[in-house]
Amino acid sequence: METLRASTLNGTTGSWTTTPGFTEVESGLRAAATRVLDENWLGSSTVPSRGLYPHQWSWDSAFISFGLRHHAPERARLELLTLFSAQWPDGRVPHIVFNPDTPDEAYFPGPGFWHTGATSGLVQPPIHARAVWEVHQAAEDQSSAAEFLATLYPKLVAWHAYLLGNRDFGGRGLVSIVHPWESGMDNSPAWDGPLAHVRPVDPAQFIRRDLEHGDAADRPSDVDYGRYVRLAAGYRDVGYRDERWPLFGDGFTVEDPAFNALLADAELALGRIAGALGLPGAAAGHRETAARLTQALVETLWDDEAGFFFARDVRTGERAREYTCGGLIPLVLPGLPVAPALLATATGPRFGVGRVLGAPSYDLTAPGFDAARYWRGPSWFNVGWLVRLGLLAHGERALAERLRSDLLEAAWRADFAEYTDPLTGEGHGSRSFGWTAALTLDLLAESR
Repeated sequence: METLRASTLNGTTGSWTTTPGFTEVESGLRAAATRVLDENWLGSSTVPSRGLYPHQWSWDSAFISFGLRHHAPERARLELLTLFSAQWPDGRVPHIVFNPDTPDEAYFPGPGFWHTGATSGLVQPPIHARAVWEVHQAAEDQSSAAEFLATLYPKLVAWHAYLLGNRDFGGRGLVSIVHPWESGMDNSPAWDGPLAHVRPVDPAQFIRRDLEHGDAADRPSDVDYGRYVRLAAGYRDVGYRDERWPLFGDGFTVEDPAFNALLADAELALGRIAGALGLPGAAAGHRETAARLTQALVETLWDDEAGFFFARDVRTGERAREYTCGGLIPLVLPGLPVAPALLATATGPRFGVGRVLGAPSYDLTAPGFDAARYWRGPSWFNVGWLVRLGLLAHGERALAERLRSDLLEAAWRADFAEYTDPLTGEGHGSRSFGWTAALTLDLLAESR
């Protein structure tokens, strides 16, 4: 397959272009991506990777379902149904659903840490409603598709109600995350400030399983990981009761632009689902909620001078003035009033979208930019996929096609790596990564 590569990537001008052999390359890439998803399938859900991530992760499953709908639609539905079968009575969708056939010691923190039985107690970004809608749209059997929507709609409503009702710690209509893991962008520099007051747990008190599957230089430091453990244990010890969390001395309470933008986008998807189910009043309500979230996002987290969305530490009221990829995700919102300025930042020197590979996770011009370290520089396939949705939402079709080409190139060259160097395309982290393969299939489906 090496000889079938359709382009040359040099970090600034590479793109996946139509050349002799392109169809063969595309066919080979589709087959390879399908193979990854088949190998990572457990029977009712998909693991992100067989080594480092041996369980079901919440937003991974949502992204994976976008690709599965083109390959195995019934598995895409089961993926999401399995995840929501683990939904808590309060409506939260846990960020990990543990595989009972996997030994507890295979992953830390495993089920024994959380004291909840089969899941963790944290959450991840709410992209699920969009996933449910897109999986429904792909179904050939409309009767089963309608049943799928009818089953998951009330669960999605409860999920969003939990977030909007329990997590508005700042009182501005935005949802707060209580742990960096809830952002999905664990090691982002945006969390450095809000984490600074958190006392790290001594590394001798836990075993980092992630270092058994990746280079320590690419992963979070022991100090940061110790802070993550402190926060997870603290949230566990208050019984996962959100009303008690602001009283926890070592707490972390942050309004994340990516999380809130994805919730607003998910409300728009819920509006489409409600419409399909013959619930026009509910559909209008979801659209109104999306509009309120978008307004709150702009009023609270947008910096007009910087042309960017910054996370906000609710405890101090201060914005974390770090240019991270989370601030680009609001582009997915079609009615975003500040989209032109945000597009200028995305394509400017800080992120170089369209000139480097994918969408870097951190400011290319920052002294702390590291092209290989977890969420501190590398490009992630799901972020690039979301940014591309944002480009399409705001009419940037040529740039969106360029980003699509670069994402396919990255998947091909790096063996569906977890993340890649945005300057060279070198892969890092796990290979045969679930959402990289799945979103590759989703992008390739546009060629058919």
